[in-house]
Parts: sequence; structure tokens; C-alpha cells
Amino acid sequence: MSATTLSSTASTSTEPLIRASKFVWIAQIVAAAILAMTLPFKFSGAEETVRLFDALGAGAAGRIGSAIMESIAVLMLLTPQLAALGGLLTLGIMGGAILSHFFVLGIVWDGDAQLFTMAVIAFIAAAVVVWQRRRELPIIGSRF
Repeated sequence: MSATTLSSTASTSTEPLIRASKFVWIAQIVAAAILAMTLPFKFSGAEETVRLFDALGAGAAGRIGSAIMESIAVLMLLTPQLAALGGLLTLGIMGGAILSHFFVLGIVWDGDAQLFTMAVIAFIAAAVVVWQRRRELPIIGSRF
């Protein structure tokens, strides 16, 4: 085999890995950005956020607790060593948000479906992160 053939083979075999890595980072950033967008409203006690958590029966404690968990998830998603766990945390948070929309709030809240849509997008992005980084998960990661 010539040197040209070897170099072209090597570059094509690592190319999908580079693309996958970029794809996973995009998913991590999308999930983190969606989570981060709501944090100022939750921490500041914005009227619409207060109404939402009151409708859920969670009140101020639920609003602040949710904001703290989402802040942790954002930091984990943006830290390579913790991204898989951050993805799992995000799946749990967004899964809860989606179920809250299905069973309590309705898909349309406050005149539009934006919150529901963003929760679904963040959930899908987190699922991509968890799946692509599944080998990095403690305890179960070695089984993949």
C-alpha cells in the first residue's frame, strides 16, 4: 500500500469520529442553552414563572429548586467529564417538564406552546448526549 492510500484511509476513518464529537457538542450546547434561558426568570421570581409553578402546586420552593437543578445540569453539560451525567440529569428535568405539560399545564401554556416545545427539544438533545456518551456513565458505561 502506498503512503497516499494509507493517509487517505486514516483521514476517512477518523472523520466520522470528529463529526460525531461536533454533533454531541452541539447537542450539549443546545440542551444547556435551553436550560439556561429560563434561569433568570426562575431565580428572579418573574410573574409568569411564579404562575406556572403555582399551577403545578410547587410554589417558590419548586421554582428555586428547579432553577438550582437546571443550573447544575448546565454546568455538567458544558464540562466534558460530566456531560453524560448532565445529559441524564437533563433527561430527568425535561421529562418532568413534559409530563407536567401533558397532565397539568397543557401543551399550550400562557397562549403558546413555546415552553413545551423547548422542553421537547432539550429532552431530545439530552438523549443524544446520553446515547453518544453512554460509555462514560459510571457503573453502566462499561457494559456498552
